[in-house]
Amino acid sequence: MRKMLAFILLLVAAALAAALVFTQWEVRRIEARYPARGQFVDVDGGRIHLVDTRPDGEPIGTILLIHGASGNEADMRLPLAPGLQQLGFRVISVDRPGHGRSARLGGSTDASPARQAVLIRAAMEKIGVQDVIVVGHSLAGVMAINLALDHSRFARGLVLLAPVSHPWPGGIALYYSLTATPVIGPLVTNTVIMPLGLYSLDTAIGGVFAPQPAPDDYSERVGIPLVLRPASFRANSQDVDVIKEFVTREAPRYGNISVPTAVVTGDQDAIVYTHIHSYGSARDIPGATLQVLPGVGHSPHWAQPRTVIDAIMEVAARTRAHAAVK
Repeated sequence: MRKMLAFILLLVAAALAAALVFTQWEVRRIEARYPARGQFVDVDGGRIHLVDTRPDGEPIGTILLIHGASGNEADMRLPLAPGLQQLGFRVISVDRPGHGRSARLGGSTDASPARQAVLIRAAMEKIGVQDVIVVGHSLAGVMAINLALDHSRFARGLVLLAPVSHPWPGGIALYYSLTATPVIGPLVTNTVIMPLGLYSLDTAIGGVFAPQPAPDDYSERVGIPLVLRPASFRANSQDVDVIKEFVTREAPRYGNISVPTAVVTGDQDAIVYTHIHSYGSARDIPGATLQVLPGVGHSPHWAQPRTVIDAIMEVAARTRAHAAVK
C-alpha cells in the first residue's frame, strides 16, 4: 500500500513538473507571438501599456477604452478605435494593471478598481491627457464608475458596456477563488492553468459571445492567450475575487455621479446579469440612458460597434453641453 501511494505521489510530482516546464515554454512562445502594440508609461506602482490612436487633425476629444476580465486593450480597440478615429477622436486603449503588457507591482493590492483607476489616470496625465470619456466593458464597468465618482474632473463622460456594477446573488467560479489565494494560486497557475486553458480557450470565448459566434480569428487578433501566463491569470483572478465586495460598498454612491452616462447591453448576456447590473446602473446613476440590444450577448462592442460608437457620440455631445452650462 505504501509503495502504491509513493508511486502515485511520484506520478503526480512528475506530471506537475512536466506542466511547469510546458508552462514556462509556452509563456515565452506567447510573449513572442503577441508583442506589445503600443507604448509604456511608468507610474508609481506599475508600468502601464497603452495604444494611442490619433486622428489626422486636432482631436475633438479623447476616448479612454478599458477592457474587462480575461482580456487586454485590443478587445476594445479593434472594434471601436477605427470608427472613433474617423470621427475625429483621439482613442487610448489601455491594458489594466497585470493584464496584457501592463505590469502589476502591487500584487493583490492592485486588484481594487479604485487603485487601478488611480494608476490609469496617472498614466494618462503623463502623456498629457487631462480629461476623457471613459468606456468600460464588463468588469471594467465598476472601474469606469469609480473614475466618474472619484475623478470627475478627469472622467467627463461615461459609457458602460454590459457592466459589472452591483451586488449579485451567489459568488464567483471556484477556479477564480482558488487561483487568487497566496499559496495554492501560484502552484496552480504555474502548472495546470496553461494546458487546461489552451484546451478550453475556444469554448470559453464562445460563451462570452453567445448567442453570436465569436469574430473570426478573435483569439489571435486580440492575443487572448496572454491571460494564461501565470502572473496575468493570478491578476485576473484577484480582480474577480474582490469585485463583489467592492461593488457592494460602491453601489450606494452611484447617485453622486454627475457626468453624462450611457449604458449599452445585450438582452442575451450569459456572463453578467443584465437585469441587475445594466438596469441597476441606469436606475441609480442620475440621467443615465439605457439601450438594450435584442439578441446580443456579453460583447455589444463587437456585435454592434456602430451602436456603441453612436452612444459614445451622444455622451460626447451631452458632455459638451454639460461643460457649457457650467
